[in-house]
Amino acid sequence: MTTASTSTHTSPPRPSTTPFEHDPGDTKPPMTQPLQPLLHDSVVTLTAPSQVWSASDGSAGTRAIHGFYHSDLRLLDRIRLTVDGAAPEHIATATPDAATAVFTSLARGIDDATADPRVRIDQTRTTAPGRLDERIVVRNALGSAVRATLAVDLSADFTPMQEVKAGLRGSAAPITRQTTAAGLVFRSGDVSVTLSAPDTSFTADETSLTFRWQIDVPANGEVALAWSAAVDDPTAVVAGAAPSAEWSAFRAETGDSRLAAWLSRALADLQSLRMTTVAHPDDVFLAAGAPWFFTLFGRDSIWAARMLLPLGTETAASTLRVLARFQGTETVAETAEQPGKIMHELRSGTLTIPGEGVVLPPLYYGTVDATALWVCLLHDAWRWGMPGHEVEALLPHLEAALAWMRDYGDSDGDGFLEYVDSTGHGLANQGWKDSGDSIQWRDGTLAEGPIALCEVQAYAYEAAIGGADLLDAFGRPGADRWRQWAAALKQRFADEFWIDAPDGAYPAVALDASKRRVDTLTSNIGHLLGTGILTPEQSELVARRLVSPELSSGYGLRTMSTDSDGYWPLSYHGGSVWAHDTAIAVLGLARDGHREEAAVLADGLLAAAEGFGYRMPELHSGDSATDSAVPVPYPAACRPQAWSAAAAVAVLQAKLGLTADAPAERLDVDPDPSAGFMRVHGVRFAGEPRDIAAG
Repeated sequence: MTTASTSTHTSPPRPSTTPFEHDPGDTKPPMTQPLQPLLHDSVVTLTAPSQVWSASDGSAGTRAIHGFYHSDLRLLDRIRLTVDGAAPEHIATATPDAATAVFTSLARGIDDATADPRVRIDQTRTTAPGRLDERIVVRNALGSAVRATLAVDLSADFTPMQEVKAGLRGSAAPITRQTTAAGLVFRSGDVSVTLSAPDTSFTADETSLTFRWQIDVPANGEVALAWSAAVDDPTAVVAGAAPSAEWSAFRAETGDSRLAAWLSRALADLQSLRMTTVAHPDDVFLAAGAPWFFTLFGRDSIWAARMLLPLGTETAASTLRVLARFQGTETVAETAEQPGKIMHELRSGTLTIPGEGVVLPPLYYGTVDATALWVCLLHDAWRWGMPGHEVEALLPHLEAALAWMRDYGDSDGDGFLEYVDSTGHGLANQGWKDSGDSIQWRDGTLAEGPIALCEVQAYAYEAAIGGADLLDAFGRPGADRWRQWAAALKQRFADEFWIDAPDGAYPAVALDASKRRVDTLTSNIGHLLGTGILTPEQSELVARRLVSPELSSGYGLRTMSTDSDGYWPLSYHGGSVWAHDTAIAVLGLARDGHREEAAVLADGLLAAAEGFGYRMPELHSGDSATDSAVPVPYPAACRPQAWSAAAAVAVLQAKLGLTADAPAERLDVDPDPSAGFMRVHGVRFAGEPRDIAAG
């Protein structure tokens, strides 16, 4: 790489209140206020903790989400390829895996005038942890050589992720540039990105750089060029992890080809979401999702690991250890830490969400459900064959988590776990539906906290029973006390949560501050199934509700019933469909013996997966399949999302009827007869692969 500048320039930060620039090619008028970027029509390549978002032709810079990110920072906000000053004409995009995209275009400006295109460009983008590489191949099928100037225009940005999400831009610290032997380095604060390309020259100004190549492509020949971006981030708290060999070896053949296709894409996406903490690089967990939640989230990482147990206990075991290291030891109001509590999210710095009044510390504990779910994951991992010494090492954390449920989770002594934000700038809702309007009455009025969610009581019941089994199995005291605690919770739940209705009773989504039953019918009730907190009769009532047309969209389970005043199909938690939410209900239905209902919801997910090219987004619209031939995207949904991808394995588990009991050396297989032919290679039980055939 030859240099065109050796200067060092300091650029003042752009104001963080500056909205993203308007796309000059967009015929719509520019927005007068910043808005959260839409994601549904952009292409992403990623390997945690790095990601690139672009248009379908590979260019970045015309949409607010576009750019090259590492951790919670956008390093570059413009990537643009030109040939003799003009953008080539895009014709195809291929994504062979989550980390790679190939953008194919035509360079007709240097082609001849015949109808058949003879000069094409293949731009291969590969994203690795802390690195972006591009290889550009110009192919010439003409009988004579062609000459052209290729240029790649790049722009440094350094906008924090929370600013991007708010539709804003601007670095938190001045941007400097300096030419080094490795390339041109842009830096903001402690983080830098080095841009380099072999055998070319560049020009640069305060925050941008342009590589230029003068190329001669021989007749019937090709020329290959390359450039790269490498990140140095000493502030990072998370890092990338190697792919799982066991996941790579997994294979499924299914009579319903949609399931096999979904599993294949889901596992490829999950490989790209594997992360570690910088402090403990040997323990892998799954990042919640790209772009917004590309880090450790307690609840999300637990659910994803739990759904993936049929593929082995390694991810579950390492996720449990990672979260155990962060388990609360003291009471700190500002971070919501409490002794025994499992954390909510980990960031490299304070997370300030513009316009929402939310300011979260780098390590935040504002979640009411992760602690009980951690216990459930430990119990389930033990049943799937997590080595005994690894389980035993975590039993002190188990005891602390159980104690948190009793001593802190139940903040007012009524026997239910509830939450309330005491800081005024934390999360107002702290279950999995954590948006500000997610818990509301049927008339649309917001419920007032402290809030006791129905599913959290079910998690706590399951955790107490599973925790008691673990205590017994490893000869530790307290098991009977926790079974008694669980029995009392089950009775209180039956007494306090159920709402009578002409078409059948159903559980309230929550109890509010006055212990009133919040009467909206929601998908939360699906999480009660399979936990043991319901009687068989109650389970039947819940199963019937879940497949009603008010909740079942044909593309999965709506988060809120259509007969609620607050329902809207594009509401984040008030009518949309979440794949993981539906998959949890499918597993619960299968466990409780409601196979027909499980098949209905599973088929909805398969229809949605097909509609999204088998990369299931974080969520999608609740529009009915009878009204729309394809699922309608929720345009700001993350993708890939760990628990949405893991939902494919959950559906497979439900269809195969897998029940693991490693202590008894039993893996029961009871396939759903309606599922048809299935042959699976690579299910792992007690550390060993199993091949399973059904139908």
